[in-house]
Amino acid sequence: MPLLIAGSIATDHLMSFPGKFSDSLVVDQLDKLSVSFLVEELEVRRGGCAANICFGLGNLGLRPVLVGAVGEDFAEYRSWLERHNVDCTAVHTSETRHTARFVCTNDAAHAQIASFYAGAMSEAREIELKPIVDRVGTPDYVLIGPDDPQGMLRHTDECRQRGYKFVADPSQQLAFGDGELIRPLIDGAEILFSNEYEASLITQKTGWSPQEVLDRVGTWVVTLGSEGVRIDRAGEESITVAAVPEIKKVEPTGVGDAFRAGFLAALDWGLSLERAAQLGCLLAVHVVEQVGTQEYTLSRAGFLRRLEATYGPDAVADVEPHLKTLHP
Repeated sequence: MPLLIAGSIATDHLMSFPGKFSDSLVVDQLDKLSVSFLVEELEVRRGGCAANICFGLGNLGLRPVLVGAVGEDFAEYRSWLERHNVDCTAVHTSETRHTARFVCTNDAAHAQIASFYAGAMSEAREIELKPIVDRVGTPDYVLIGPDDPQGMLRHTDECRQRGYKFVADPSQQLAFGDGELIRPLIDGAEILFSNEYEASLITQKTGWSPQEVLDRVGTWVVTLGSEGVRIDRAGEESITVAAVPEIKKVEPTGVGDAFRAGFLAALDWGLSLERAAQLGCLLAVHVVEQVGTQEYTLSRAGFLRRLEATYGPDAVADVEPHLKTLHP
């Protein structure tokens, strides 16, 4: 059965300025600000939470269905994802807006001037899930990640109404949303993903205790950074899984998305929650060791070697039969 991954699709345009912004700013003239900076480097990176998760699933041999809204400038990005086994047929293309874009310039002092253009993302609310399901079949899960808030609510409501099992991953929207937004995004989810800080935001903004959250979701997966992952289910002992040691820490952006891809892949293969967390941690470490969220490559031998080194031979025995598409 397919996995539907709904959420943001975006590109990041990252620039580096060798000087300091502060040297070009006159404090008492900021109301008349008009200044430009000659940058030396530009990196364009593919991103967006849903696209990152789909990329990870595709690398593990699954064919996820990407659900989101883009502009007509998505053609090259679409080809990239399709080459990595992502079904982009359900992606909505805006006739008037560009694909969401994060534009950021950093200076030598690590000060940052940035803008985020939501663009076509606001049209995610126009996407109905049923026609997608009619085409690909009833999904194992529909993950609803950070996106246009109204789109997130529509997809969550449709999952409840039609009986699709859904995964709640509100992520970045937790900082901006209030309880009126967050409660319906979580209630009834099969799985809730958050990090430790987001878990606190969830209880604070919903007014629910951790136990009340667990009464409303099947499984709560909380990532703990270098401490690994904790999995909670109502009435059961917590499952704690250690992180995979990193060879080098380069860039953390997209690590959580890769974890979700590994976790969902393992569940799709019928593996346990513990194995799912282990596979998620293993895929996540490949992202933190690279610049960019979709720049990693997986080799079967190296992947299994790191799996065994951290989690033992039993983990390898469970996972190895499912890695048929990885190159040696």
